[in-house]
Amino acid sequence: MFSAAILIGGKASRFDGRDKSALIVDGQTILSRQLEVVAGVAQGATADVMLVGGRPIHDVPESARVVADIVPGCGPLSGLHAALSSARSALTLILACDMPFVTSPLLGHLLSLAGSADIVVPRTIRGYHPLCAVYSRACLEPAARRLASGDFTLMSLVDEMRVRVVTADALEMFGDPDRLLANVNTSIEYRAIEANGMQS
Repeated sequence: MFSAAILIGGKASRFDGRDKSALIVDGQTILSRQLEVVAGVAQGATADVMLVGGRPIHDVPESARVVADIVPGCGPLSGLHAALSSARSALTLILACDMPFVTSPLLGHLLSLAGSADIVVPRTIRGYHPLCAVYSRACLEPAARRLASGDFTLMSLVDEMRVRVVTADALEMFGDPDRLLANVNTSIEYRAIEANGMQS
């Protein structure tokens, strides 16, 4: 069993405050597709799926539960902290709600590498991708400490923990890393994704 947390509490300031999890890509919301992908990783087993953040959520699916930020307003670190605090498993898959192209094989691979690391995180030419990564429960106390001290950057947490880095070369077996890890930050990026659809 593993836990999965889709972080939906962002302000989306570069997207006029819109709920990016509700954006339609190829006829399906990003959130509904991510829930299907997480279910695919579980392969019929019970997965602990959380929708984490401060944004109101309507029509919560039966397969997920809502978890509010414990320390709101501190960015993705708030979501990670709330997810680890509520997780029913020792491993939690963290996924930003604006990533439409992640796949079950990719996420399953990240989970499979967590045995000897506190964090499993992809890294491409664009840098680390800590919002598509696996975190162990060992990250909870350091995350809480950072929230208390005002250091809200996820990368400072990554720098402290035992990390397994998954390089772009290793990600290529699952597809184009830039596409797999793409996220929707602006309306321009969303229009480009709409134009290309889900095709690879």
